[in-house]
Amino acid sequence: QVQLVESGGGLVQAGGSLRLSCAASGRTFSSVGMGWFRQAPGKERDFVAAISWSGKSTYYADSISGRFTISRDSAKNTVYLQMNSLKPEDTAVYYCAASARQSWWGMGHLEQYEYDYWGQGTQVTVSS
Repeated sequence: QVQLVESGGGLVQAGGSLRLSCAASGRTFSSVGMGWFRQAPGKERDFVAAISWSGKSTYYADSISGRFTISRDSAKNTVYLQMNSLKPEDTAVYYCAASARQSWWGMGHLEQYEYDYWGQGTQVTVSS
């Protein structure tokens, strides 16, 4: 089992920045990759960004490319999502997820069903 705890959400004005953290514990050595997803009210949960467990490979949704950066601190078993130039449409609950599947590679990192463990989510609200 892998436990994931997100933090860092909050209320920010448009154009501002936030950094989300996802601390992983448990059988983290089994992880292949980590991802961030978000779910706005009344909408589906969407892929935001992903990073391989080694930190060498990163992936981004087109909607946030250039504004968000995913990174990993291996010593702390923590994945970060640095969010800059935030927009009201970025308002959502942000979820961290971990995958132990080789199918995560390729296009698997985009799909919720390729992730085995999920955090509880952290609310990000961007005011206009």
